[in-house]
Amino acid sequence: MKRRIITGLFIFIVILTPSNSWAEDESLSEERMNLYQKTASLTQVPWSIIAAIDQYERNINDVDEDRITGIQMDPNKWFGLLAVDENPSHYEATIQAFNGIGKDGDGDQYANPQNDEDVLFTFAHWLNEQLGKGISYEESLAQYYDREKAAQMIKQYQQLFSHYSTVELDEHAFPIPSYNQYSYRSTWGAGRGYGGRRIHEGTDLFASYGTPVRSTSYGIVEIKGWNKYGGWRIGIRDTDNVYHYYAHLNGFEDELEEGDIVEPGDVIGYVGASGYGPVGTSGKFPPHLHYGMYRDNGENEWAFDPYPHLKRWEKQSQ
Repeated sequence: MKRRIITGLFIFIVILTPSNSWAEDESLSEERMNLYQKTASLTQVPWSIIAAIDQYERNINDVDEDRITGIQMDPNKWFGLLAVDENPSHYEATIQAFNGIGKDGDGDQYANPQNDEDVLFTFAHWLNEQLGKGISYEESLAQYYDREKAAQMIKQYQQLFSHYSTVELDEHAFPIPSYNQYSYRSTWGAGRGYGGRRIHEGTDLFASYGTPVRSTSYGIVEIKGWNKYGGWRIGIRDTDNVYHYYAHLNGFEDELEEGDIVEPGDVIGYVGASGYGPVGTSGKFPPHLHYGMYRDNGENEWAFDPYPHLKRWEKQSQ
């Protein structure tokens, strides 16, 4: 009798813990969505664009523990150039005196750069002002972040959020269907013999020619075609600023094109042995999928080891 009670209690705790964590994530997502939609109704800027901007900033910044959104406005823009008085009780006077863009979004007569509603409203209002000058959202964002790639990524996030009508796109899948034979191990950092001195930036999954290769994430097909190192390859960007790189393919899924939306488990190509030479080169190594992951921090992009992620996704698929 005691053993049955203890075992049942243990199982209850194991199930309850992740459930609470999931519920907390769900609650934050709902709060963000409510703010995006409220801002959209006040400014007529689509909620998906507001959500995409916030997603980009949460990807590149540490989010203040007192906030649930991540947009961090430049004080020189919020309060105005050369403003030095940031005393909360003087916010409105400072903004007006120095021609800042800070706006009151929640109706408390107080434009606070640490208030989520004020920040979202201010950014959306600024976008509308730019639009009134004939400057598109994408052009405005490229100027604001001084980076065309930032505007490109935000546009991709907006497409995904709009397509799925949600910002919860964190699901992942293992790149090889479980019914296929494959093998892999950690190969991060190993030396490469082609193309000069360089390291292996990914994990090799060995499988037979023609084995399906699946997208591991929700994302946009950013690039598709030939690379002398990776052969026939596909690059997919997800909403976490992560670029997923699938190389040495034997071919692509029919009708898959750059700009297409994919989701976890979608077949995007097939295992091959292409690469290490001009277009069409193949057979210089056993057939396998080279899978790489690259993160963008708002300034540059770097590779990180995908092996731990693959092990987790593989376990989840089983």
